[in-house]
Amino acid sequence: MKHFMIKYEFRNGTTDAWHQEIGRFIKAINDDPELKGRIGYRVLKNRDDGHYFHLASVTDDAAQKALQSRDFFKAYTEMTRKVAAGGEVTVTPIEMIDQTG
Repeated sequence: MKHFMIKYEFRNGTTDAWHQEIGRFIKAINDDPELKGRIGYRVLKNRDDGHYFHLASVTDDAAQKALQSRDFFKAYTEMTRKVAAGGEVTVTPIEMIDQTG
């Protein structure tokens, strides 16, 4: 299992529209028979400002490549850059140490 954290500050657009876009992206992953159960995706936001944290996990390289090949992934990646306009979108590989059951 591979994990990634995507971080940025929301700077452009409305948060309601962005949250709807996030929901569409997650739905597209869940509706894709090749990706469902192989891609995990959570989006969190700092409660006090516009900083977002996306936690993604993929079961294997094939799942990651399949996701990256989807048009909805490419569109979502571009939208992420747009909402962070003028700022930086950072993708960091992270490793799981432990977790609750």
